Amino acid sequence: MVATQSNYEKHYPWVVVGLLWVVALLNYMDRQMLSTMRPSMLVDIAELQSATNFGYLMGIFLWIYGFMSPVAGIIADKFNRKWIIVSSLFVWSGVTYTMGYATTFQQLYWLRAIMGISEALYIPAGLSLIADFHQDKTRSLAVGIHMTGLYMGQALGGFGATIAATYSWHTTFHTFGLIGVGYSVVLMFFLREKKDARATANMNITNPKDQTSVVKGLAVLFTNISFWVILFYFAIPSLPGWATKNWLPTLFAQNLQIDMATAGPLSTITIAASSFLGVIFGGILSDRWVQKNIRGRVYTSAIGLGLTIPSLLLIGFGDSLFNVVGAAFCFGFGYGMFDANNMPILCQFVSARYRATAYGLMNMTGVFAGAFITDLLGKSTDAGNLGKSFAMLAVIVVVALLIQLYFLRPKVNNFVHA
Repeated sequence: MVATQSNYEKHYPWVVVGLLWVVALLNYMDRQMLSTMRPSMLVDIAELQSATNFGYLMGIFLWIYGFMSPVAGIIADKFNRKWIIVSSLFVWSGVTYTMGYATTFQQLYWLRAIMGISEALYIPAGLSLIADFHQDKTRSLAVGIHMTGLYMGQALGGFGATIAATYSWHTTFHTFGLIGVGYSVVLMFFLREKKDARATANMNITNPKDQTSVVKGLAVLFTNISFWVILFYFAIPSLPGWATKNWLPTLFAQNLQIDMATAGPLSTITIAASSFLGVIFGGILSDRWVQKNIRGRVYTSAIGLGLTIPSLLLIGFGDSLFNVVGAAFCFGFGYGMFDANNMPILCQFVSARYRATAYGLMNMTGVFAGAFITDLLGKSTDAGNLGKSFAMLAVIVVVALLIQLYFLRPKVNNFVHA
């Protein structure tokens, strides 16, 4: 019995990854479903006939999510992350369920705003918890495996149109909302906080005097030049990242001249499958490379970004199934390599006590970039220029890649002292 308990404790860091993988899946699936369900929903909600209005609906989530991300990071650095994650999942799942009862554009708009608040609480708490449970030799792989949950959620979200066509969009929201509420109860029993990491970082929540002040934490981050660089190189690739999440199904439908019920799953599965391979490959490569070269994580991330550049050009201008799907696969693989290493790179420059706050700020910059591009591509779609706009994103990714390689020079694999 003792041996069994010890074995469980030994493998619990991977249990955490598994538990949070499902949360990550639900996080992206619940937000992503809407992007492919527009054809079904506009029958009942006429305002969705305008792509610009649909862009506003997708954008409000991102703006609220972005504003909340730094707050979510600060909260995750101060309080028990288990209960933050459980509460976050319960609320956004409840919102997903309620969206099935929406009858007006305004109701959808405000529900998406509430979802932005609740979903923002998850990522900083979840990633910092994984980073605490996994050290240098497994950190990128652990983060990468967790990221595959996001991609799987994105892929399943692509089936929103298919399920809505078979049953109804109301039933789709109701079903997945109830699944999330149920899983939040499962987490209550099996997920736990990494208490020793919190004690080391002087963040024992039972003693307010030991809590790091918010002002001091922000000051430490904003006086760190490397953190500014990380903010920039994280934000710029978020432009094409969010563009593919929210508008790739539409682009597939237009360029390949297929209906959304087919374009939705085809586009999201392509990105999800390739990103899945990318984060696993990028995680393993990074964890091994960093043992030999302290910049191994930076180089792995840079290779991934490099792959997205030609991919965006082909996604934008391709008009055959082979070109468009092949380019989307290459983009997803490269973006996965990039995604798997953001938190591990952050750990090379920021101590454990500020990582959730730091990632919350990174999330904010990335999401604001995403909100901007989502609104812009809505107007671009109405003007018939969606493909051209996708291709133009390749130019700014080149800038981010050069800045990342030149400025990010870590000295340690796990930064400890603030």
